[in-house]
Amino acid sequence: MKNKFLTVSFLTLILVVTSFYITSQFIQPASKKEFVIATGSKNGQYYKTALLYKEVLEKQKVKVNIITSNGSVDNLNLLKNKKVDMAFVQNGIDYDKKDVQIKSLASIYYEPLWIFYKNEKYTMNYIVELTSKKISIGKKGSGTFDLASKILSDNKINNTNSNIFNDSSKEGKEKLLSGKLDAIFLVGSPHSPAIKELLENPDINLFSFKRAKAYSRQYNFLESIELYEGTINLYKNLPFHDVNLLSTTATIVVRDDFSEELTRLVLKSIKTIHNKKSLFEVENQFPSIENITIPASEEAQRYFVYGDTWLEKIFPYWIASNLDRLKILIIPLLTLLIPLIKGGFPLYKWSVRSKIYRWYDELQALDLALEGLKIEELRSKLLEVEELKKEIKAETKVPLSYMGEYYDLIMHLELIISKIQSKINNN
Repeated sequence: MKNKFLTVSFLTLILVVTSFYITSQFIQPASKKEFVIATGSKNGQYYKTALLYKEVLEKQKVKVNIITSNGSVDNLNLLKNKKVDMAFVQNGIDYDKKDVQIKSLASIYYEPLWIFYKNEKYTMNYIVELTSKKISIGKKGSGTFDLASKILSDNKINNTNSNIFNDSSKEGKEKLLSGKLDAIFLVGSPHSPAIKELLENPDINLFSFKRAKAYSRQYNFLESIELYEGTINLYKNLPFHDVNLLSTTATIVVRDDFSEELTRLVLKSIKTIHNKKSLFEVENQFPSIENITIPASEEAQRYFVYGDTWLEKIFPYWIASNLDRLKILIIPLLTLLIPLIKGGFPLYKWSVRSKIYRWYDELQALDLALEGLKIEELRSKLLEVEELKKEIKAETKVPLSYMGEYYDLIMHLELIISKIQSKINNN
């Protein structure tokens, strides 16, 4: 029985080790706790948002490196050249899907399109009225340039019938205020210093899109939003009337080989930053994967459908992710448990009974040795059996469920003692 036990144990061990080795080949290594993110300029909202991400994620022991750029188009090139892992881009941006292998994680807040023009005592109702004007549409490589180019093109405005400039938001603002420009396109937060300054200037008007809903039907990434009278400043009543704006959304995109673990951690962490009510956003509207033009990664889609896993709800993220990665090891564990469960009960019975059965060899030897002994030898054997009885009682401890076998052993001892006493009396 002992040899059989050793054989089964050895074969089980070999099977388990082999199973662990095979399954370990399918376990992805732990992801690197570091990534590089591309923003826009240091004065822009993307950069400020990246700083918030850095603060939150570095509490999770994830290092976040920030790179500035001219904007969305530049960020796509940085992703294409693998100089960054993640970037902020403006939803709806044009890119070459063959050259740039990227996926979205989520859109995170509204980015309205603001068109400011000189106040010449008239209200502009249609974009086509900018024909022949001097217009700044942002630097090439920026999301503002991309969106403004689409809007102007739809209205047949170009360099042949107008003067179009590629200034930064700061340069464009200064030129508009000094009279060197007639209009400027900006995409950004209403909290931007440049936008606030232009809203407060009585010599500058904010364009209200009379056909905002028409544009939003033509471009699925644009939404019609309303800036109500007095929203920016109640005391100064800015704006002084309701304004219809077009808005895209800021979107986080990553290279398509970005870690699934980091994807979940980023989304889990930024929810606390973007889920609050704001000027245009309602509570829990963002982050979102609705109406994004760059397809969302599979892991992001799973996260938005199912949320945190039960492991993530119990353990800190990195413990939960490591446990999740190791779940494939359940295969060798089951390989180990099945034979142990099947063989455990018989082995337990054998181990308990072996404490009793090991004495029967000595009892049998004593019994066979009784034949032909003289009276003195019988008395010596009697003493030997009595000592054996004491030894058995002192050393043999078994559970109550096996006391039947124990008392059988004692009874056999008593029979041998009676047999010896009978032989002594007969002599």
